[in-house]
Amino acid sequence: MPDAIQNPRTGQQMVFLNHDGDALLEVETTNPPTAEREPEHVHPRQESGARVTSGALVFEIDGVPQRVAAGESIVIPANTAHRFWNDGDEDARAVQWFRPALKTRSFFETWFALARDGALGADGMPGRLQLALLVPEFGTEVRPVSPPWPVLRLLGVVLGPVARLRGYGATYPPAAGT
Repeated sequence: MPDAIQNPRTGQQMVFLNHDGDALLEVETTNPPTAEREPEHVHPRQESGARVTSGALVFEIDGVPQRVAAGESIVIPANTAHRFWNDGDEDARAVQWFRPALKTRSFFETWFALARDGALGADGMPGRLQLALLVPEFGTEVRPVSPPWPVLRLLGVVLGPVARLRGYGATYPPAAGT
């Protein structure tokens, strides 16, 4: 597994600092200025947060934007809708964390690979067939706010078998034999 990944859609870079079993995942991020935003999402069973080390990031939590500058931190309770971006003029760096770690590293590796291969739409979401497999694989770690979770689960049940038959995998690129 690579220790560093990049999302060409947003320009964000991640370096995985430590993955303490299931207890904690820490990731150093470099976030260039961009108008692109990832979809609003929740981490249903994880508390997450960030300590900004340079520049500033805007965190939108439950629809309320909050600027977090260098030297400041933010904690996002589990199951709280959020997203973040850099609206400044320079790169922002932060150490982000997820507790418990769960499969969050694998999710980011999959998401960034989808972005790398142009498999995310203008809204930052993958197509329905890929989404149908991501939902059951990573629904404990991250869930988009829209469409609603019951719709996403139904999508996984109905389209998951079709997605597998068409060569999609729950991680991306699909692991051999999936």
